[in-house]
Amino acid sequence: MRLTVVGCGDAFGSGGRFNTCFWLETAKATLLVDCGASSPVALKASALDFDRVDGVVLSHLHGDHFGALPFLLLDAQLLTRRKRPLTIAGPPGTRERIAAALDVFFPRATSNSWRFPFDIVEIVPGQSAQIVGHTVATTEVIHQSGAPSTAVRISDGEKLFAYSGDTEWTEALLPVAAGADLLIIECYGHKGRVPGHLTWEILKPRLPDLRARRIMVTHMNAIMLRHQDELVAAGLMVAEDGAVLDF
Repeated sequence: MRLTVVGCGDAFGSGGRFNTCFWLETAKATLLVDCGASSPVALKASALDFDRVDGVVLSHLHGDHFGALPFLLLDAQLLTRRKRPLTIAGPPGTRERIAAALDVFFPRATSNSWRFPFDIVEIVPGQSAQIVGHTVATTEVIHQSGAPSTAVRISDGEKLFAYSGDTEWTEALLPVAAGADLLIIECYGHKGRVPGHLTWEILKPRLPDLRARRIMVTHMNAIMLRHQDELVAAGLMVAEDGAVLDF
């Protein structure tokens, strides 16, 4: 697998980072994992063509994780004139939320006669689905988004990618991380407790329990970004917009 970090920022652009979006290439397909509102700009800044994407996997339905889809779908429809099919997978409620976002930003867009087929697959947490040749399994975590928020495991049969999504600490992260070739985990804050998110103070003592081969930290606020040296000292990778990693 090859990961390109399109965006690793929080909802507020802390540190000048783009919203969450991971470009994941395997021998079988190209996936986007999350697709935050700034992703159209971030993709084009990295010369990554959305027309190459076979599927989009959404961890949860906050704008900084799925908000680019109305823009990318219409770009594909009107500008690049996409013909290839696209699969979008997310938690229950994804179909309704995407339709609502399309109508808010581009009224009557949902009535388009789409020139390319796209399917929306809603994955019930605790179950798995086959998405463009990959097994995608999700686990519900602790993050209020008006629909289930999930951590995600994606396997192409050889490598395993895991992603916490946005969440407080929960024991549910342990089986998500177990055996992963790469785990990307959020660490929004530095100290104390932040509702719906992890902080370094809470995450650090649980690192030995996360049995992944490599761990990358993402989704940091401005304070946490000033403490990146602590992550590196603990043997973790720190996500950076534009970074590329083969694993």
